Amino acid sequence: MAIDLRKIERTAPALVDLYKRAGVSLDKHGLRGQRAAVYLVVDHSGSMRPYYRDGSVQALADRVLGLAAQLDDDGRVPVVFFSTGVDAVTEIDLADHQGRIGRITATLGHMGRTNYHAAMDAVIDHYLESGADDPALVVFQTDGGPGNRALTEKYVCKAARLPVFWQFVGFGDPRSSQFDFLRRLDELPVPQRRLVDNAGFFHAGKDPRRVPDDVLYDRLVGEFPTWLAAARARGILRTPRLSV
Repeated sequence: MAIDLRKIERTAPALVDLYKRAGVSLDKHGLRGQRAAVYLVVDHSGSMRPYYRDGSVQALADRVLGLAAQLDDDGRVPVVFFSTGVDAVTEIDLADHQGRIGRITATLGHMGRTNYHAAMDAVIDHYLESGADDPALVVFQTDGGPGNRALTEKYVCKAARLPVFWQFVGFGDPRSSQFDFLRRLDELPVPQRRLVDNAGFFHAGKDPRRVPDDVLYDRLVGEFPTWLAAARARGILRTPRLSV
């Protein structure tokens, strides 16, 4: 069940508009009433410094929190920061979201390289240990390709057997070859390489804050309904739990 609008107005008034826009996108894609555990994975590699400084990462976190408030009722989003390894596993919540990204990163220290698989492993562990019955929608942000592409591809293929959908979001120059891997990952064949298509990718450009909220939400949830149907058909997901 979605969090009541009155609670958003009381605990996180800055997110009211995002919450409403997320709801419009969910309606558009036939997802009203769908429950999901929403995760945010954030690239903490050295090249990400400009996006932390200009508020792009905080803006994405706020938008994801607005979406999560429509899909779950706990008011929190688990967040994984990664670079060479996992730098932090923490959370953002409605009551304390403003400036939260800056407070977390101030304690993290060195910004390393870009290894997706470490972050994916952390999300999978967190999801399995949570005992959740609902599927997971993972918003996975990065500004470049992974250091170990073969291992990342292996993780995506193996994770296709889990009720977890990975929505990759690119920050940076859309023409950069850094994102060729994610484009190929998005097209990995089914069922030859993976049981279902469990990953999507879209590019948010050099200034992600300029992507309109409604466009961002449409891109975040656009492939989710197709994956839900395929996962149910393959027995990865049980009968859907819908709230009213």
